[in-house]
Amino acid sequence: MNVIEIQSFGAPAVLVPGTRPEPVAGAGELLIRVSASGINRPDVLQRTGNYPVPPGASDIPGLEVAGVVVSGDAAAMAAAGFSVGDRVCALVAGGGYAQLCVAPVAQCLPVPKGLTDTEAASLPETFFTVWSNVFDRGRLQAGETLLIQGGTSGIGVTAIQMAKAAGATVIVTAGSDAKCQACLDLGADHAINYKTTDFVAEAKRITGGLGVNVILDMVAGDYVAREVEALAEDGRLVIIAVQGGVKAEFNAGMVLRRRLSITGSTLRPRPVAFKAAIAQSLRQTVWPWIESGHIKPVIHSVFGAMDAAGDLPSGAAQAHALMESNQHIGKLVVTW
Repeated sequence: MNVIEIQSFGAPAVLVPGTRPEPVAGAGELLIRVSASGINRPDVLQRTGNYPVPPGASDIPGLEVAGVVVSGDAAAMAAAGFSVGDRVCALVAGGGYAQLCVAPVAQCLPVPKGLTDTEAASLPETFFTVWSNVFDRGRLQAGETLLIQGGTSGIGVTAIQMAKAAGATVIVTAGSDAKCQACLDLGADHAINYKTTDFVAEAKRITGGLGVNVILDMVAGDYVAREVEALAEDGRLVIIAVQGGVKAEFNAGMVLRRRLSITGSTLRPRPVAFKAAIAQSLRQTVWPWIESGHIKPVIHSVFGAMDAAGDLPSGAAQAHALMESNQHIGKLVVTW
């Protein structure tokens, strides 16, 4: 099968076409003929040597795919309601940049009615991540306020729509007025240009001085101290990436007095059973929101996986270069 592999750690150009033996589904798994693969920030970290592959996972990058089931564990598939020929999307621990990909049956979901495979491939990584962190760890409830750092990222556009569908008020930060407007167009109630406005002061103003209930943070570093200040009493800060650095100093006294919670998680190394529970929550709660049109995939660009352009040897390399430019709004996808 054709794949995109990491030739060596480095810039996007290290993502090169290659061939590998076709994988075989084992117990509790199925094999997908991939139509499209989503691109995510952890893929970039893996490419640069900053995100080790979990034990047992493929070294081929790619954490989400969509396509057609071609084989698998018959009993596991039957228990989950899947058959050969079904269109599915899946969260995987690696191996997504390939024409064939093995996935745990429990981490597969049907392609939502009305969506293409390309649209479906943009869903799993961000939807699993947002559900796990905003709703499970962050305990966001209807009527509360969520602050999303980086509203136009793949995570951001997903979190905006899921939080709104759940009945929350949504505040986002973004790096330009155009990106702020894009977030408002997706349903965000307020958008803050963090390059021109202090997000702490503005979040306090918007909430009448109370602060926000939940913050979804992809920055960490010196943002943590400011986010602690922006939280309401009993507020929850959830850290899912550390683009601003791993070290933070904050007012611990404020955490005590205001009963704040600071938590975080990474999804990739978690066991199948953990991800299976998220998949069931998504199927029960979020997939109906997608099929009713309350949530829509937001895809910025689609590339042919194997297509070279200029000095970039693959469509995946082009997608990584675009992601690193931070000029995209929404998800990036490659097709096979």
